[in-house]
Formats: sequence, C-alpha cells, structure tokens
Amino acid sequence: MLFGTQDPKYQTGPPLRAEDVGADVIVSPDARRESRVPPGQSRTKKWPVLHAGRVPTVPLDRWRLEVGGLVERPLRLTWDEFQQLPRVKVFADFHCVTQWSRLGNLWEGVAVKELLRRASVKPEARYVVATGYDDGWTTNLPLADFDSDDALIADLHDGEPLSADHGGPARLIVPQLYAWKSAKWLRRIDLVPEDRPGYWEQLGYHNHGDPWTEERFG
Repeated sequence: MLFGTQDPKYQTGPPLRAEDVGADVIVSPDARRESRVPPGQSRTKKWPVLHAGRVPTVPLDRWRLEVGGLVERPLRLTWDEFQQLPRVKVFADFHCVTQWSRLGNLWEGVAVKELLRRASVKPEARYVVATGYDDGWTTNLPLADFDSDDALIADLHDGEPLSADHGGPARLIVPQLYAWKSAKWLRRIDLVPEDRPGYWEQLGYHNHGDPWTEERFG
C-alpha cells in the first residue's frame, strides 16, 4: 500500500533555473530543458510524502552505508566517515511516478562516483541494487544510470537535513529517473552482473523508469 501526506515545505513563484545556482553546483541535464515537466506530470510547489510502509528510525550512531558485490574494496561507512568524504551539491528536478514533479531542488551529499571510485567496481558489474533500512526494500538500476555525474547520496535538501519522511538520514538521488529509483533510508549498494528487479518493479512498475518516455509500468 502507498501512503501519502503533504509536507508543509513548499516553493513560491517560478522554479529556480540552472542560471540561478552557483558555479560550484552540478546541474542535472534535465534541469536545463526548456520545458522541465515531463509528459503526464504536473508541477507541485509542495513536497508530497509517499512511502510503501513504515518510516524507519535510524539513529546516526547506528547508521551504516555499505557498498559491496562486484567491487575490489567493499565499503562500510559510519555516519562520521560518510560526513568526512568530499561533498557535492546537485541542482535537479524530482519526478514522482504518481504524476507530480517538484522543480529546482538543491541536494547536497556524496557523489555516487566518489563511492564507486573508492570501492573500485569490477568490470563484470552491469547493474546496481539499492537497499533501504525499511525492511529490506530494494530497487534496481543499470550501472550506466547510477554512475552519473548528477547522482548522489544526499543528506541535505535545500540546505536542510533530510527528514525521516523524505528518506533521512541519507537517501539515494538519481535525478534522471522516476523518484522511486532514488531509494530512501539508504543502507546498502550492491554491484551485480545481472538485473534484479526490486520491490516496486516486482509489483509492476517499469524496470527502468525514464520520466521523459513515461516508463511508469512494465
């Protein structure tokens, strides 16, 4: 079952543009489009909260992020170790498969490329499985989409720590795919040789999830 509420945080006026952010910010390619709302979507100025089940509580002193599978150097990071890694800011739009889009988000955290570099991905890796703290929830992505300049593990959104409702302490953000691919409450990343459909994919959502071609359902 999908649960939803309306977060009180909202935008006013027109959305921020790529030209409005600093030179130190990575801009997702889709945020440079002339028309930034994909087919079948509507812009929301709020930030709706949607989740499939319970919202997990993850104390920072017990939080761990693991990177494993087909890597030369598996990672297991504490919160303090994660915070000490090089950080990036990413300006991107956010498209939910339930047909709303929140434009002009500023995410901050650790680049996916940084984690993959440290783990040293093996050549036979082709896909990624992201696992959350919410009872082992997973989603799958091609490594080519995951290893993108604008993909990151985010702990800040618009300058504020991520709330638990929005996937805090840290969540995956892959801006060029529908938002369910950006796993909340991220716990583990596995590099694998073959595709492994995750929770929503097994229930009928599209295996890829490109919002611009409306890859909503399989």
